[in-house]
Amino acid sequence: MGKELSKNKTTPLGFRIWISAIVFGLVGQIAWVVENMYFSTFAQDIFANSGRTDMSYVVTTLMVWLSAVTATITAIFAGGWCDKTGKRKPFVAYGYIGWGATIMLFAAIPMQASASKVAGVAAMLIVFDCVMTFAGSVANDAAFNTWVTDVTDTTNRGKINTILALMPVFATIIVFIGLGNLYNASATSNWLFFVVLGAIPMVAGVGAIFLMKDSKNIIKNTNPNFLKETFYGFRPSVAKENKMLYVCLTTFAILGISQQTFFSYIINFVQNTLELGDSYVIPLAVIILGAAAITGLTGFLSDKFGKKHMIYPLLIVAIAGTLLMYLLKFMDKAAWLPLVYVIGIFMLGSLLGLSGILMSSFQDYIPKGYEGRFQGVRMCFSVLIPMIIGPLVTLILGLKDADTGAAGFTPPFSMFLAASIIAALAAVPAFFVRKDSDRLRDSLLKEAAKEKAVEAEVESSVPCQNEDQQ
Repeated sequence: MGKELSKNKTTPLGFRIWISAIVFGLVGQIAWVVENMYFSTFAQDIFANSGRTDMSYVVTTLMVWLSAVTATITAIFAGGWCDKTGKRKPFVAYGYIGWGATIMLFAAIPMQASASKVAGVAAMLIVFDCVMTFAGSVANDAAFNTWVTDVTDTTNRGKINTILALMPVFATIIVFIGLGNLYNASATSNWLFFVVLGAIPMVAGVGAIFLMKDSKNIIKNTNPNFLKETFYGFRPSVAKENKMLYVCLTTFAILGISQQTFFSYIINFVQNTLELGDSYVIPLAVIILGAAAITGLTGFLSDKFGKKHMIYPLLIVAIAGTLLMYLLKFMDKAAWLPLVYVIGIFMLGSLLGLSGILMSSFQDYIPKGYEGRFQGVRMCFSVLIPMIIGPLVTLILGLKDADTGAAGFTPPFSMFLAASIIAALAAVPAFFVRKDSDRLRDSLLKEAAKEKAVEAEVESSVPCQNEDQQ
């Protein structure tokens, strides 16, 4: 009985940790929503306004690809530098300030381009996106994610990571509903929208200076060979020693590819393909709140009873949800909206819940003292690979039916069929993650118990030493 109680007990997280995680996780996702969804929508609208819908697919794909490469390379070096300095807070604070400044660059891009300026506008979009991604990857992908690993353990990571997995959808509500009225696809410029959005991470960066606190248990990397240690996670010998970490990330990568087949196109899909127009805001809010409830519940249950019980049910729902979204194509249009509510809630909730569980499993597998150096590896699997392959699939599907003279941009239903098929492939590596879940949790709990016993022994010996001195 005592063993079971210890297995199911979760370590409480302090108020300061929760506030820091929620605030900087949310603000970071507001910026990533802009990058992953609004920058793509921004580009798609510019070229639709310019009579070049075909360029919408090409530029969206290039932006996703190159920003993914930028984010991954940045996270590799920034994560290694976090371990080298033994600090996370300065990278988060000053990185967020720079992140906000680079978002404001997009204010200079017009909403329509003449035939002679299309290539130049495309280049500006791609370059500005990469610059913004560099700042964001330092602050969020490398430093913030390393900080989360530092301040959590195996008993509470499911909870905090599923909450963080919700941040993109809450950020979507804030951006679309709270600030969406500042953006107009048919306007000549959207400078105010990007200036206001850029100010949000800048203010958060200033706040991080006073609010965030690094863990006292950070193990500083003292190896003088910085480059060798930076690429630590890419060594074949390290992969062999930590093979389950890479199996977990493979599952993450496959699900990421599935999500990236539709994620960059979701706004125009809802507005134009589903023909909801500007009335998409209420369905989006309902779906997000419903998905939030599902995601929060999965985090609680995974920490309480173990992650393995949640992996397959969530994966099955994700596969079914994306498939049903595709099947809307063959149903009466009158049924689209009510079905989108139900399908969207379960599809999004399962994907986000599973992402949170896999992220916490990845953090469990990281060897102690190497938290920053594995962030670049995580980025390869969770960002680089998905953001190259996923949009490529939709590029191929979309270009077949591209209408260069269309007034609006209408992504195809078929991208959800592709997402469903790809998600099904994740069942293979997920099997091994699930199988190893109990062993991993037990070993980490035993390790934590030993560390606490040593700490208690050291603390109890201090008074004795003082008495001897007296």
